[in-house]
Parts: sequence; C-alpha cells; structure tokens
Amino acid sequence: MKTSVFSVCGMCSARCPIRVEVHDGRVTWIEGNPYVPGMEGSLCARGSAGVALLYDFERLQYPMIRTGPRGSGQFKRVSWDEAFNYIAESVKKAQAQYGNKTVALLDRGAGLFGEMQRLIVRGLGSPNYFNHDDLCRKNVDLAYQSLLGYARPEVGYDWANTRHIVLYGRNAFEALGVREANNIMKALENGANLTYIDVRVSKTATKATKYLQIRPGTDYALNLALIHVILKESLFDRDFVDRFIIGLPELENFIKPYTPEWAEKQTGIPEYEIISLARQLSTDKPRVILYPGWFAARYMDAFYFAQSVIILNALLGSIEQKGGLILAKTPKEVGAKGLNSLLEKIPAPQEKRVEAEEGKGFLYDGAGHILHLYRAIKKGEPYPVKALFVVRYDPFAGIPHKDIEEILNGLDLLVTIDVNYSTTSWYADVVLPNSTYLERSDILGMQRGAKPAFIMRKQAVKPIYDTKARWEIVKGILAASGAGEYMPYETIEDIWNYQLEGTGVKIEDFDKTGQVALCKDAKMYSRDELKFKTPSGKVEILSTKMAEREVPYFLEPITPAKPNIEEGEFRLVFGRMAVHTHVRTLNNKYLNEIIPENELWINDKIAAQMGIKNGDWVEVSSGDFSGKIKAKVTPFIHPETVFMYRGFENEVPWKTRSYGKGLNEGRLLKGAFDRMAYGSHTGALFENFVKVKKA
Repeated sequence: MKTSVFSVCGMCSARCPIRVEVHDGRVTWIEGNPYVPGMEGSLCARGSAGVALLYDFERLQYPMIRTGPRGSGQFKRVSWDEAFNYIAESVKKAQAQYGNKTVALLDRGAGLFGEMQRLIVRGLGSPNYFNHDDLCRKNVDLAYQSLLGYARPEVGYDWANTRHIVLYGRNAFEALGVREANNIMKALENGANLTYIDVRVSKTATKATKYLQIRPGTDYALNLALIHVILKESLFDRDFVDRFIIGLPELENFIKPYTPEWAEKQTGIPEYEIISLARQLSTDKPRVILYPGWFAARYMDAFYFAQSVIILNALLGSIEQKGGLILAKTPKEVGAKGLNSLLEKIPAPQEKRVEAEEGKGFLYDGAGHILHLYRAIKKGEPYPVKALFVVRYDPFAGIPHKDIEEILNGLDLLVTIDVNYSTTSWYADVVLPNSTYLERSDILGMQRGAKPAFIMRKQAVKPIYDTKARWEIVKGILAASGAGEYMPYETIEDIWNYQLEGTGVKIEDFDKTGQVALCKDAKMYSRDELKFKTPSGKVEILSTKMAEREVPYFLEPITPAKPNIEEGEFRLVFGRMAVHTHVRTLNNKYLNEIIPENELWINDKIAAQMGIKNGDWVEVSSGDFSGKIKAKVTPFIHPETVFMYRGFENEVPWKTRSYGKGLNEGRLLKGAFDRMAYGSHTGALFENFVKVKKA
C-alpha cells in the first residue's frame, strides 16, 4: 500500500516541511511540501538523503553504557530501563553532593520542537539550559532583543518582495534553507539587487548584482560608514525615524569619525563603493533587507556588528514592511489561542543559571551562555556543573578538541541523545539513540511569521532499530528520576491533545497539509499601529536592556590584526556547504559520495609565492595541533585569509565512510574557549591565525 505523510525534515536546522511517500512500510520518496509557499515540492540534497539516514546501519541502534575510559569507544548494550536507571542514580548522586543546579542540558537550539528536551533539566530542578547559539546566531538574537525587544526567531524576512538584499558572508545558496533560497531567487528574477560582502566568492556571490570583497574582521567598520553616509546625506526614512527611533543624536555623534574614506582603509572597499551602496539602499527603501546573518559568532565585535545591521534596517524604514523585515505575530494577535506549554507545567527553579551569577557587563537571554557552562564544568565557577545532557549536538565541532576533552572529563555524568554517533557520544557515559525524524513524531511546533501556524512532524515508518522518539526518552528519564508526574502522557497523541486544548484545532486538521494556519491572511501593522516590545515601544539605540546590564551602547571599532603572510600565517575562516550539515551528515551514504572531504581555499598569488599548487597537500597548524588537507588555489579569496568547509575529519571509527577524511576546523581554534565577544560573551571563532605550508 502507498501512502503520503506530511512531516518536517530533520536533516538540518531549517526544518523544511516535507511530503514523505511510504510504500508497504518503506520510505521511497521525500520532497518539499507542495502546499507550502516557497517550497513548491523542492528539497535540497540533504533533505533528499534522509532515506539514506533512515536505512543506515552505521547510526546509533540501541542504548549503551560506557565500560572503558572516556574516548575509548568501549560500551555495552543495555536495555532502555537500565540506561534510564543508571542516569537517575548518577543524577541523584551528583545532586546530593552539589545541589540540583549541578545538572545542565546543552542542545543545538530549541527550534520548533525543542521544548521537549528542556523538560529534562526543568523536571530535575535545575535552571541550566544551554544551546549552541553562542557559537552561531546569539549575537543576532541579543541585538534584536536589545534594539526591538523581539527575539531573532520573531523576525522574518520578505525575500520574494524585496528590492535590495545585503548579505554579509551569509552564503544563502549553500547554507541552505530551501524557502529562503527560492524566495531570494524570485526577488532576483523580479529585478532586485543583491549586494554580497565576504572575504571570498561563494556560490551566493556568483548570483549577486554586486560583490564586495572585504578585509576579514571589518564588517562593523563598513556598516558604521554606511550609517555615516545615510545620516549625513539624510538618506533615511524620516517618517520611520521620527516615529520610532530613540537615540539618534547620540548615534550621529558616535559615527562622525567613521567616514567612507576611513572605512576604505579598514575594509579595502573603495570609498565610492560605500557611498554608492548607501545611496542605492536609500533609493530602494523601504523594501530592503540587510541581513544580520545566522552564524554570527565570528569576531569580537560581532554583537555590535549585528546591532549595526538592524540599525541600518531601521534607518531605511524596512521593519514591518513588505519586502523588508516582518515581525512575527503571536496567535493572540491574529485572534487565536497558542499551543499549551509542557514546560510551564513544571515549577521554575529558583536558583540562577551559571552566567546569571557572573555579574553584569554582558547580555544574556532564555538560553545560557555555552562558554560560561564550559567554565563552570572546568573550573567549578561560579558553581560546579557535574551532570550534562547533550541533545542533537556535538561540542567537539566548535572548540579545540583538547579543551573539550578536558572539560568533559570534569563531569561525573555525560549523556548524549542523538540519531548518529558523534565524537561527544564517543566520550559519553550513556548513549541514548533517538529515532530518525522519519521514524518518530514530535510535539507540535509553532511556525512564526505574519501568518502564524501550527506544524506537525509525523512519524512515517516504525523504528528500524531499538531507538525511541525524543518524548519517550524524556518520559523515561523523568520517570526513573521520580519526576514522572511531569510527563504523564502515554502516547504522542496524548501530548498533541494537551497542546491543542482550547485552540479549536484537532489532530486530524493536520492531515491535509501537515500545517494549520491560525489566520487566513498575513497580518502586518501599519505605522500608526506599530509598537515594539521594548519598554518605550520604540527602536532603542539607547537600549534599556543594555543599560540594565551595564553594556556600552556603542563600541569603537578596532582595526583587526594582520597575519604575517610572509611566514605562512593566515586568518582562518570557515562555513557551510549545501551538501552537508556541519558534522552531522558526513557519513551519509549518498552525501559522502558527493563530497567526502573538505579543501583549504588559499589565494592564488600567495600560494604561488609559497610553491603551493591546486590539489597539493598542505599542513595547517595552530598551537599544538597540525593536520593535512588539500589546497584549493583560487583568486577568489582575500589574501589574508584561508577558508575551509566545516565539520570534517570524523573521529568515530564506527562511521567508516567519513572516518579521518578532511580536516576539522575546531582542532585549529586555539584559545577559543577563553575568548568572549564584547557585550555578549558569545564565541569569536574567526579570531584565530593558522600557519600553512606545503606538506
């Protein structure tokens, strides 16, 4: 029998809506949900390779408990009850010695369905929930919160209807959200401008109407010059600025020294190009999108850079504007009731998360700062964290391996919950195998936007191995720990019914398309109706949130250090590709065949001086680590910089297709553990120099 199931992809964090074809209990086809605008049935390579993940015998298949030293790969297979009881006893022992808050959970990010795993720490009485956003988008999140009062997921972008897009290293056609990429292409086909600013010519740069190569670490300087021109020449949207911006005189005073002439010396972008871009944006306003990015843990000034992008959007009047930035509406705003929260049924802990005890001088939000978590584990400051749950995330992917190994060895209990083997699971005490997204249903999610909707990830086939859905794993951990009253549900339908109670929506309403819209038409506020979520209701350049946390409103730009190229020294940058999702898909049978390893991009003129030819093996070193990788010699990268796609060199020998292939950038980020960005205390992962020589 052949059936269709509407669900949500789980091959990356974009979570594209999909349609899955099942024939006699076997998945035979996956495509983008044809009923969702922007998808139109399309799917990326990763999404299409979900079938290979499902039927992969090299993924996690059953619960395991470590029997040998950490990192030895010595485990024994156990039953689920044995694994849950082991965890419960270990947690009980740690909390008896250090208190409830010694337990922490670290995941890849809450997203549509992330409330579920947060029940673990809340149910165990700890405040310590963290996600990886410190090493990804948190600077953008904090910038939006400080200026607009909205969190990053509450701001959308009307790509298809814009007139001008500015991307700062956001490699949209490789990064790759299918709807985002499709809608940007629609905008370009309709005549929109795309200005792409990056240290290298990515695939997105090849689609741009204007590519500007920038010196690494100077994006913030460029934006200050753009603000300078827009204010000096009165190129801003006066109506929006007069109505909604607080702190304009202070901003004008701050940016006086940062002229296009000054910025040219900083960035390498000619003065006339900066002035031209400012004027073109003004011509195209308010239907412009200057995009602050997703991976924003790059430089020490990344938080202030993100703020400068949002300020530019505000000056150009693009917020809550067709073809600009769209503020997400709550169900209440469109006359509906939202989903009932599972988390809110559990009493909130009274104790503070680790970074909340660190004093002021930096911002934080609903998820803890990962670098503060690592310090608490390593040094016991401000208090010890001894039990850690890691869900759908591999800390080894973003921090030097010796640092992470030392940190994890400071734990009394390390539990991983994942679909695939990871380096972190290789070090874990307990490994709990999550069913793939095609084998499980998850809690209902809230799709934010101008037209909010409920969205369902629905099981397509039964689990092949001894794996469980995430809600079953959470239920098992809490029940074994004596907190089973917080997860009294026996089926996913029980959970869905609780979430939907009072909404007027029923489970069967998802059958047609996998989603239920909460309003017929998209809702946008006119300027007479618009009010931001800041205390003043306006865009606060003089941010109340920053004042309360004693964070300076402005940061004077710092000229980035130059590497010693004559001695083979370069700044290391890295990024994503369309074929792989960080470390998670490298062992996928189909995707590994397409791209099994990464390369090191290096400027052709510099490479010639070093005697390096395209395809040569080169040795890359930083501190006490060196590794080998093939060189990609190209004119399309800034001479101070080398680049690699991230996440390769898998260290788990059970993943035979990807084991030892390529080079992992995390090994080269010496000092990243101790480096916290100004104002945000997030990671700064592009502040490392490496040495390169022909192998």
